[in-house]
Amino acid sequence: MFGPHSRLWLLAAACCLPVGFGCSDSTMEFESNRVHAMALERSRDVPTDAALADVELVIAELFGTPEEPTWPSDHLTGEQLELVSLERLQQASGSVESDAENVHRGLYTEHCVICHGVSGSGTGPASMYQWPYPRDFRAGVFKWKSSERDAKPTRDDLRRLLENGIPGSPMPSFATVAPEDREALIDYLIYLSIRGEVERQLLAVAIDDLGYEETPPNDDLRLRLASSKESDPGKDEAGNIIFTDLNQSSRDEPQVDESDSVEIDVVSTEGELIAISVLQSVVGEWIETTVAPVPTEPIPGAADELHASIARGAKLFGGQIANCAGCHGPEGQGGMPLNDLDDWTKEFTTRIGITPTDADAVKPFRKAGALPPRIIQPRRLSGGVLRGGDEPETIFRRIQHGIAGTPMPGVDLSESAAGTTGLTPGDVWDLVHYVQSLVQPTPKPSVRVADDKNPLAAAETGVSS
Repeated sequence: MFGPHSRLWLLAAACCLPVGFGCSDSTMEFESNRVHAMALERSRDVPTDAALADVELVIAELFGTPEEPTWPSDHLTGEQLELVSLERLQQASGSVESDAENVHRGLYTEHCVICHGVSGSGTGPASMYQWPYPRDFRAGVFKWKSSERDAKPTRDDLRRLLENGIPGSPMPSFATVAPEDREALIDYLIYLSIRGEVERQLLAVAIDDLGYEETPPNDDLRLRLASSKESDPGKDEAGNIIFTDLNQSSRDEPQVDESDSVEIDVVSTEGELIAISVLQSVVGEWIETTVAPVPTEPIPGAADELHASIARGAKLFGGQIANCAGCHGPEGQGGMPLNDLDDWTKEFTTRIGITPTDADAVKPFRKAGALPPRIIQPRRLSGGVLRGGDEPETIFRRIQHGIAGTPMPGVDLSESAAGTTGLTPGDVWDLVHYVQSLVQPTPKPSVRVADDKNPLAAAETGVSS
């Protein structure tokens, strides 16, 4: 992890790089997800330029710009409307500044953009120097959360990440940032993730379902948003005020009788309905996410019972059913060779038939914004730091649901599969206790357990004197 002055150092480094944000006065722009478009083009064998052009327009109309973000309330209903606050989005966006009341703006630019990038792509100017890479929010996949593997994180999950950071990674704690500012950052993170995932899904729908190829499909299937506008006799087509009185100034808007306004009925096309459906589906996943339940922990009543649980967990850890040692090494020491990648890298390599070490094949994706492929490294548990947290319930969820976006699998819990093809909740708790024993000291067993005169007990608990 970077030192205590990491953010200052990274910000200074960003000012020296040729990018359109950070310390530059250039206007920030959301870059299109060309890596995903290129991966689709290769896997479908269909050109994606026409689809990308139309999707860019839809995304801009729905979500605005980095300087002026918008929330597509016109196309959302119920709880979806309140998922994020437009006021907080505006506070987090744009250039860094503060007013006389010490209200800070440009929070995402100040705290996050150097690593996660303007679009939340995880390719900010400091990303190349970090291990692991910063998170790309646009796929809607998050590792550290209390929800199930394929679910979105809860707001409390994101709040904890900002407050605590991610130990063992470059992600620092933002506990010194004012709570109201952290809430604005959470809204903006959710906004970027939804924006990016809608973009990805619309690209796939355009190619797979709407018939986009070198040219767009017919107008009914084309991805467009028809805006319901009112004709305003006080303004021209560009929205500029029309002055008929030479004594009027730009501060004096003409008084317009609302009865003169004419609402134009717009018939939605198939392409528009699909775009709105994708938007509502993605937003709905954030609304529906919940904390994954965890069975009650059978808390050992004495140290010897805890060590008995740890011993059972150690056996499972190295056994064929759980086989945690296959990646994390014997006794969690790590160092096991693993030729695998995370999902963000697989998207433009192995999933579309490209070998990650083939520099020529990877080069076009690198030019489009992809970071260099890296082989994933399973966590060293013994004496190490657990990035997602070391609370018992957190570790239980990691074992049961795995870690989204990584090769770390989940397991199906079943009492009937005990000792054969699966794990029971009790087995997982034994694994939890064992993993905790690798990370932090555990209470010593009783004299009776550790006594050489009681070898059976010592063998049962894995403890000897």
